[in-house]
Amino acid sequence: NKTMQAQIKKKDTYKRGIDTLLTLRSQLIQTLVSFKEELCREDFNSIPFINADGYHSKTIAYSIWHIFRIEDIVVHTVINEDEQVFFAGNYQERINSPIITTGNELMKQQIADFSKQLNLEELYLYIFEVWESTEKMLERLSYDELKRKIPKERKGYLESLNVVNDNEKAIWLIDYWCNKDICGLIQMPFSRHWIMHTEACLRIKNKIHS
Repeated sequence: NKTMQAQIKKKDTYKRGIDTLLTLRSQLIQTLVSFKEELCREDFNSIPFINADGYHSKTIAYSIWHIFRIEDIVVHTVINEDEQVFFAGNYQERINSPIITTGNELMKQQIADFSKQLNLEELYLYIFEVWESTEKMLERLSYDELKRKIPKERKGYLESLNVVNDNEKAIWLIDYWCNKDICGLIQMPFSRHWIMHTEACLRIKNKIHS
């Protein structure tokens, strides 16, 4: 991740940086696929660190939902201002989710209850579709676009979609994203955010099976 961040900041190593990022993202998606192969459905709802403070205090199902709702929102609403994969593919109904948000507002037992409701097969179809759409966007992105700021009016559009809950645990995300340039968004939702949640999922998995 540090290599990628250094590479994308310089024009002559930018393309290599994007390749590094795509390789990293490919490894991360393989880790998520391995959960589906190795864990039973109940494991995805397990919340062994329910009272902890940190990314590992969630469930694996929630973490997967959260990573990709954020990525879908940032790529399609914040950057491209086109339709999110979630809405275009009717994924709320398909995944059987009670929410359309990032899930930041959910706490402790709410996270476990939310996780139990999700159709895991459809959730995985969703994450693959989001992953692929982000890859396409990254491959098309030029070095000169990295400094592009998010237009001010995008914030109002994002608020109007109700995909970020107005709870204090979630609402800060709108300013956080809209105040970054494209380079800053690449560094957080598309890489570091995903790494941190995946590492947390591995901690959960190891705890369940220890």
